[in-house]
Amino acid sequence: MKKMLSVGTLLSALILTGCNVSEKQIEEALVKNPDIIVKVIEANPGKIMGALQNAAGKAREELAKQREEEESKRFEESFSNPLVPKIREDETVRGTKGAPIVIVEYSDFQCPFCTRGFQTVKELLNKYEGKVQFIYKHLPLSFHKQAMIAAQYYEAIRLQNAQKAFDFHDEVFAQQQKLQLGESFLDKIAKKVGADMTKLKKDVNSETVMKRIQEDQEEAAEFGMQGTPGFLVNGVPVRGAYPLDHFEKIISKLQEMGKIKI
Repeated sequence: MKKMLSVGTLLSALILTGCNVSEKQIEEALVKNPDIIVKVIEANPGKIMGALQNAAGKAREELAKQREEEESKRFEESFSNPLVPKIREDETVRGTKGAPIVIVEYSDFQCPFCTRGFQTVKELLNKYEGKVQFIYKHLPLSFHKQAMIAAQYYEAIRLQNAQKAFDFHDEVFAQQQKLQLGESFLDKIAKKVGADMTKLKKDVNSETVMKRIQEDQEEAAEFGMQGTPGFLVNGVPVRGAYPLDHFEKIISKLQEMGKIKI
């Protein structure tokens, strides 16, 4: 029967040069005598903590590198397999209809990151003037209590006039913190942009409005857009409020690949 190493024997064996101790023997000794580890830690707390911190740092670096490599791979693959959103016949387009750069956004009126995302959209419309068509779609998140009703107001106003819907969109994002006031705030903005309030109140809970928002939500889910904002740039997904240069990188690559001409 194989003899189990004692604590003293194991420690001595690990220290003495040339001692042949198998990994299995070490493992068996540590399982039988876990106090060995405690004694080592107590005797060398600084070294042990330093080693653990170094190991944790290296692990974080490796995980970050792995995530970066995976993200880069998905990014490259998205150009070969772009997502295809539904562009309805009555789609309201901001910018230039038929332009080569097609940006679709899945947004939440109460999301602060969507405010940042909209600023980037404005920069893109200005930088690539006449070359961008921007389509706003809805992804009101459940924990933003006023997001859904804001989306309904937008769609009800859009049924009246596209420009008034754009103006409503811009005003809500400009005063986003007031959304917590609910419909009283939305009514105020709707009146400011010149909406027909009688028609708006009739349409805001209509099947037409609710179905359109639901279609947007379902499409966003299909494309894996779980948070807001989410974008598609000619089918290439951008999940989050990325800065202008990220969108420029996508547009430049689309040009290099011959997928768009601007």
